[in-house]
Amino acid sequence: MEKHASDYEKGSTQNLEISALDEHDTTLLSDARKNGNLLLKIDTRIVPLSAFIYLLCNLDRSNIGNAKIMNKENGDDMMTEIGLSQYQYTIALMIFLVAYGLFEVPSNILLKRFNPNRWISLLMFCWGVITIGLGGVTSFASLTVVRFLLGVFEAGLFPGLVYYTTFWYKPEERSIRVALIFASATLAGAFGGAIAYGIAHMEGTHGLSAWRWLFILEGLPSAILAFPIYFLLPDYPETSKWLSEEERALAVARLKIGGSKASSEGLTWVAAKATLMDWRLWIHFLVYFAISLPFSSLSLFSPTIVSGLGYTSLRAQLFTVPPYAVAYVVTVSVAYAADKLNRRGLFSAALALIGAIGFITSACLEPDAYTKRYGALIIACSGSFACIPPLLGWLSSNMRATSTTGLAVALNISFGAPGQIVGVWIYKSDEAARGYPTGHWTNAALLLVVVVGCVGLHFLYAGRNKRLTEGEEKWKL
Repeated sequence: MEKHASDYEKGSTQNLEISALDEHDTTLLSDARKNGNLLLKIDTRIVPLSAFIYLLCNLDRSNIGNAKIMNKENGDDMMTEIGLSQYQYTIALMIFLVAYGLFEVPSNILLKRFNPNRWISLLMFCWGVITIGLGGVTSFASLTVVRFLLGVFEAGLFPGLVYYTTFWYKPEERSIRVALIFASATLAGAFGGAIAYGIAHMEGTHGLSAWRWLFILEGLPSAILAFPIYFLLPDYPETSKWLSEEERALAVARLKIGGSKASSEGLTWVAAKATLMDWRLWIHFLVYFAISLPFSSLSLFSPTIVSGLGYTSLRAQLFTVPPYAVAYVVTVSVAYAADKLNRRGLFSAALALIGAIGFITSACLEPDAYTKRYGALIIACSGSFACIPPLLGWLSSNMRATSTTGLAVALNISFGAPGQIVGVWIYKSDEAARGYPTGHWTNAALLLVVVVGCVGLHFLYAGRNKRLTEGEEKWKL
């Protein structure tokens, strides 16, 4: 008889993993001071490295938005120099996302096979070199090919990092860590604008346009730092030499319930089928599709949107900083509260609603109400970004087996790719004078889908918890 997904998951955890806790494990887990010290030690090694890698990834992904408008008043921008139309530019953005969606799942499978430090450092080196290559493109064709390759190698990073946290953290500890990693995307938006402002003054240096220097100088750190990352990023608690023997034993014991293991078996067809047939996961996938639209459009079009608020290309680079800076603080704060209160779905729903209000406000205001629309952009940005980390932590926390966690996380994020592809089309250049109403209304509608989906999943898991018998692991809310 075939197992249903819930049966497969239940059997993977409760009966096998709780019984795996021996007397020594129980003694280790009862020492609160040692647990706290170990968690701090893991945090200081894992989180800053992961966040820094993801920051570099986002700089290299989204700098094309800065290159598009850099020094456009003088005709020295990327669009003018290589003769790109708005339609061709959008195709170049979309082709990156096509590659991104295709290679997320395979990359997560390879991460488990080759170990995190090897796979992540390889991806990092490759996308860094490819970003440098963007500084040499001369036509629409070359831009499209290089952007596709960039998508291939960047695809595995974020789902890989989310999966990676399951090897080190318990379910209730993940959302805040994922948030700190994910929030570096907002820092990349802030730093990206400031860096672009500085590099814009390099126009003509050594005969190169400033936008070419932008790609070269932002790609170099990823390519160079991939080598130390290979040695610094730890793989699994079981194999980490920077932990003492007692710390390794405690780290392993902590994850015997609800964590992923280095020694777990690879993905089997039975496990994959159970995951694909679990209908609740498809609600998670739909929600992530919806949130990916505003995330993508804001990441790629913020300089364009701000430029449409009446600022020159140079000032527009700087004015992209505050929305991302505010979003960083909100994202981390919300993730901490969501984990602490075990209300990830409701927090994500509330922030999505706030983001929708920001977009609706911006769409309804007069096109020349620049200050008010800039304030609405900050609200929209904060709501759109802050609801994502709790969603990712929520999904991984409600998976019961290591192999299926990697598959579900990768599938979830790959379902964001179609949403991101739609996102590159909604801010139309011919609507700049009208304040981009299509983009704002579309983002607002998709955020309301996120609200409905999150509330629905919250009540689904709450209902399941009421039907559990004593001793069964509760679903995370």
